[in-house]
Amino acid sequence: MTKASCKLALKELKRWMKPEKAKTSMATFPSSAEIVSEPFGVVLIISTWNYPLLLSLDPVIGAIAAGNVVVLKPSEISPATSSLLAKLLEEYVDNSAFRVVEGAVAETSALLEQKWDKIFYVGPHPLFIFSLSAFCLRSLNCIFFL
Repeated sequence: MTKASCKLALKELKRWMKPEKAKTSMATFPSSAEIVSEPFGVVLIISTWNYPLLLSLDPVIGAIAAGNVVVLKPSEISPATSSLLAKLLEEYVDNSAFRVVEGAVAETSALLEQKWDKIFYVGPHPLFIFSLSAFCLRSLNCIFFL
């Protein structure tokens, strides 16, 4: 599935970047308008322990394809996968646009205190959802997949 996501992103990237024509009203004739896609900026992706590779990499692929800078926080419950992601991604992905932060609750709390343009959370933990939703109410820039 991750390979398919990469192939899809590579195949569709030019189409996703292409501006869309938008209709204008008669009052603004002869103007034209278009919708231009732009990156959010700095994105925090917090992944869960079940399906740790897929649920970590799939959002990363989309975020990087959209032109964002990404910080990935893999789950501390799957430490082997977290270490593998940190090692391989920092070796093979451009470090100026991507970072992996390993750790547990303290590191996640420290990450949530930072300013993010978008937070993407994949996971079912109810206590974390509660604390993250309090943050999201302040910034209105969160995406949850439970």
